[in-house]
Amino acid sequence: MSLPYRTALIVGAGAGISAALARQLTAEGLRVGLAARDVDKLADLAAETGAETFAADAADPRAVERLFAEADARIGEPDVVIYNASARAPGPLAALDPEAVRRALDVTAFGAFLVAQAAARRMERRGHGALLFTGATAGVKGFPLSAAFAMGKFALRGLAQSAARELGPKGIHVAHIVVDGAVRSARRPDPADKPDSTLTPEGVARAYLDLLRQPRDAWSFEVELRPWVERF
Repeated sequence: MSLPYRTALIVGAGAGISAALARQLTAEGLRVGLAARDVDKLADLAAETGAETFAADAADPRAVERLFAEADARIGEPDVVIYNASARAPGPLAALDPEAVRRALDVTAFGAFLVAQAAARRMERRGHGALLFTGATAGVKGFPLSAAFAMGKFALRGLAQSAARELGPKGIHVAHIVVDGAVRSARRPDPADKPDSTLTPEGVARAYLDLLRQPRDAWSFEVELRPWVERF
């Protein structure tokens, strides 16, 4: 079943899940835009996939406005928008730098709001589109030394729930994906004594595409992804 979309914008693009998404979406025939603060890191991926790159700070309202205006002009109004940006400020609660926490919340939650707002304005006109948010275990349960990340991801989940209830009846598929486990990478391979204990970026990306293929009479809002050996 082919995807009922033509263009996609991935905000917070880089290696891992967003790179796998870029590859799979372009393989499905979509025009893809990749947005990040540092676009130099996207050069190889853009060359491989033919994706357009956009420099943007997702937590800056004017930067998000420019991002969508440029995306409209270069790839067309995005039918699919994926928010994959997040930031952390780890450490003991009593020792956290308030400004570092503010920045983490700005990127993980406020940026998601700005991007969702810009996407909704476009998708509501057409009565069509998909808005996907990359969540985490921290959006379901908070862990020690990770207050800022939990705050941001809990806010992201709340935004997604509200957006789904508002935009779903308008023809816009909103979904929140809980990535409940570590994602495999060259820097973080499976431990030798725990094979298959991480999620592969490709497997996660396939789950996003499965969501995008769902008919509107059977839309999922929240999907939890974890490796088969994960305890939860």
